[in-house]
Amino acid sequence: MSTLLFTHPACLQHDPGRFHPEAPARLAAVLDALSAPGFAGLERREAPAATREQLERVHPADYVDFVLSSIPAQGHAAVDADTTVSAGSGEAALRAAGAVCAAVDAVVGGEATNAFCAVRPPGHHAEPDRAMGFCLFSNVALGALQARAVHRLQRIAVIDFDVHHGNGTQAAFWDDQDLLFASTHQMPLYPGTGAAAEQGTHNNILNVPLAPGSGSAVFRRAMSERILPRLAAFEPQLILISAGFDAHAGDPLAGLAFEDEDFAWATEEICRVADHACRGRVVSALEGGYDLDALGRSVAAHVGALMAAD
Repeated sequence: MSTLLFTHPACLQHDPGRFHPEAPARLAAVLDALSAPGFAGLERREAPAATREQLERVHPADYVDFVLSSIPAQGHAAVDADTTVSAGSGEAALRAAGAVCAAVDAVVGGEATNAFCAVRPPGHHAEPDRAMGFCLFSNVALGALQARAVHRLQRIAVIDFDVHHGNGTQAAFWDDQDLLFASTHQMPLYPGTGAAAEQGTHNNILNVPLAPGSGSAVFRRAMSERILPRLAAFEPQLILISAGFDAHAGDPLAGLAFEDEDFAWATEEICRVADHACRGRVVSALEGGYDLDALGRSVAAHVGALMAAD
């Protein structure tokens, strides 16, 4: 069994503007890191475009129409104060969402133990009816519902260690007792959600906010004492990871102080739970990370841990 890498050149064509932090150079840095000899064993696949049926499991049809109709023929258009689209953004967003759905199909179908989706735009801030925080479609939530609709899995978990709270995933999961969303994130910070008191209708949401300046020891304690025990008790049939790397000490958009090795450690621990609960089935998707050097190293640590778990 192998680790799959899903990506697509279209994801480099989403251009939110010259000075926007969610730049094509982010994905270029990720792909460059994964071109090193140590990743020769990755099986690389082209991400398909998500279908309307897949998108509408999370997003209302009129919202999908709004996003796709907002794509300009040239130049840029704002769909949110922080979220700008260009001519290439529509296909990029469809490929990003489609990558996670295809990775779920491959992993649940037994073609690989796990997968990483190197895609953009990211997704965890996109609420069912609202684009925000650089995100258009809720990529990981769409992957979870792909597992349910196509593969008849019921209990699906998302672990999110991006520095920003995944409000979109939380909104999509809020009322469903068989979807677990568990997050570490800096607080206070954009988007202002993610308090510990936000627990979901069925106590299926676990938020572990971290104070600015928190580093490796605080993160590992939060994972070991809060996130991982809840994940194991949930007994998921599939685990998805919203893999944001902007909690790194070098990242310019926030104030946590994780190191490369923390992302490897967290990945190893999540995979250990997956080994016991769901035959190792893990699908990870790129979220944030805005210092290019730190992003490349952190993704390499994360994907290396996925490969070691095969």
